[in-house]
Amino acid sequence: MASYFVKAISGDGEAIEEYREASDEATVIQSLQDEGYIPIQVLPAAKKSFSWLRSGRRDKPSINQKEVGLFTRELATLLNAGLPLDRSLTVLMRLSPEDSPLYILVNEVLEKVKGGANLSDALEAQKGVFSRFYLNMIRAGEAGGGLEPVLERLSNHLESAKELKETVSTAMIYPIILVVIAVSSVALLLTFVVPQFTEMFEDAGKELPLPTQVVVALSDGLANYWWVFLLGGTILFSYMRTQLADPDRRYVWDKRFLRLPLVGDLISKVQVASLSQTLATLLSNGVPLLAALSIAKETLTNRVMAEKIGFSADSLKEGRDMSGPLIESGLFPDMALQMIKLGEESGHLEEMLERVASTYEKEIKTAIQRLLAILEPLLIVGLGIMIAGIIISILMAILSVNDLAF
Repeated sequence: MASYFVKAISGDGEAIEEYREASDEATVIQSLQDEGYIPIQVLPAAKKSFSWLRSGRRDKPSINQKEVGLFTRELATLLNAGLPLDRSLTVLMRLSPEDSPLYILVNEVLEKVKGGANLSDALEAQKGVFSRFYLNMIRAGEAGGGLEPVLERLSNHLESAKELKETVSTAMIYPIILVVIAVSSVALLLTFVVPQFTEMFEDAGKELPLPTQVVVALSDGLANYWWVFLLGGTILFSYMRTQLADPDRRYVWDKRFLRLPLVGDLISKVQVASLSQTLATLLSNGVPLLAALSIAKETLTNRVMAEKIGFSADSLKEGRDMSGPLIESGLFPDMALQMIKLGEESGHLEEMLERVASTYEKEIKTAIQRLLAILEPLLIVGLGIMIAGIIISILMAILSVNDLAF
């Protein structure tokens, strides 16, 4: 039996939050429904919803995209259960701790909705929380009279985007660990091991082999001028941060990133998957293609590829196709472009974009596995060579001091 954290409401709007024991999640949901409750969330006890939202700040909500996804999913569930919008927002407030940013945000949205504002306008008033993509989806749903399916699509989209981002982030953990271990190991050898032999070499009074001189110099430099390395790293980090914060310089760096072997191809595939997924979601909700392109452009993190999407929008304004400028750019994968072009010609662009998104999400996983298959042994071999070089240089000095020959 496993423990599950349950959030649900009764037919008269009474909210419950409790833990239940059951063999699986489906059993918990079925028991709630049998008792007349509408399940909002059923999670393993260790993953209690919104437990990370507690905060002493009450002036301004601080909501990240993960929490926006949870808010969207729960609101969609309540609306699908037949509750009106204001009642659904009230229930969400009851299910959130009063000192949490989510409670403050929902409370502000509810006040505006009760005052006669549309949900999209109430959400837009929460500056910096909801993206233009999110708000346009909500507006399209309100215009079409179908807010519930829109929220479902939004929730699915946010979950897919989150999974895509986590796939890339998770793949970088092991290489980063290897780099940290490599740098730490070399620093440890140079700081603590090499100095133990330096005194012996100095007492011998003989000239050391060149490799040993280099290692000793590095050791002395690290021991006496460690602050220079720390300062240099800080300056480099600040420089790159400043460069990437400036739109013009960010454009130059994004162009360089796309030219990198293997990494450039991975960046291109990530951007195509994100673009296709966003466009497909917008088109399925009735957003015109030109407006959808303008919104999707803002979701891309690579400014060079975003610029090419802008050219596609200009092409549409002139009565031409969308795929032409993308093909001419040479930045997007050929297979994705051909599928998009086929979708335009056949009138099934939405379906083709969904296929492109699905295909390239798989391609991204394959590309990451391929990149790691190359990167991991390179890092391990590089670490081995550095450590071996230090050890060999010390052995050469010891043999030289003792007048031994190889």
